[in-house]
Formats: sequence, C-alpha cells, structure tokens
Amino acid sequence: MKTLLACTVNGEERAVLADTRDTLLELLRDRIGLTGTKEGCGNGNCGTCTVLVDGAPVCACLMLALEAPGRDIVTIEGIANGGGLHPIQQALVDLNGTQCGFCTPGIVLSAKALLDANPAPTEPDIRHAIAGNLCRCTGYGKIVEAIAAAAATMRGQ
Repeated sequence: MKTLLACTVNGEERAVLADTRDTLLELLRDRIGLTGTKEGCGNGNCGTCTVLVDGAPVCACLMLALEAPGRDIVTIEGIANGGGLHPIQQALVDLNGTQCGFCTPGIVLSAKALLDANPAPTEPDIRHAIAGNLCRCTGYGKIVEAIAAAAATMRGQ
C-alpha cells in the first residue's frame, strides 16, 4: 500500500509517495533520488547507510519511511557548504582518509553528529562516534586524524 509522506530532507520539504514497507534508505534512494546514502549490510551492522535524523546518526536501513514525517533528515548531499565540501569531507580528502569511499558518507555523518555535539573531541571520543561505521579499506587511522583536523578547522584553529 502506498502512502503520501511529508518530510524534511536536507532542509527541503518533500512530499513523497512511498510503500508502507519502505525503509528510510529506500525512501531516500529510490523515491527521492538521493543516492549518496549507500546500502551495505541491510541490517544495521555496518553504518554505511548512516544519515542524521533530528541531529542523531541513524542507520537508514533500520528506520521505516513511515517514521520520517516530522523529522529533520540530513543526508550526505545536505552538508555541503554552498557547493564546497564540508570541513569533514575536505579533511578526509586532504589527509587521505578514504580509499574506496563506500563507507565515507556514513562516516562523515557520524563525525558531523559528534562535532555538532562536541567541537573538541578526544581521539577516544572520535573512535567511539564512528565505532558503528565499518571501513574495510583504511584501518581508521587516517579517518580519525581527518576528523580531529576537521574539528580544529571548525573551531578556527
């Protein structure tokens, strides 16, 4: 059964016809066309599909689309600064914190939630914040370094 959902995605009000069984991931990718959010495991274990819902990181594969109305949803497409990269994205590029890039959108959004709540995180804080995001390529060292550098940039240092 299809239902019309009104939700806010990346600051824009959307009216989307969705199946009642759709996940938020399917709503974003298949119904709205925001394909930056990736599907990894489909069961919430890898963090690849992480988006921000009311500022908190959420695995979009676990949330039903029917839960989206009234919530503020931010995807990787919604964090750019006037067409430029967000400081977290820029730091990942500058410090070689990505390899294949499949996990990167989820990691960026987990890091953004952390830095929004804690602008001066310690290394353990950063590692804890991205613990639910699996990266099969990098070993996390450069990712942690990049998030710390982005935090410093965002604080004006």
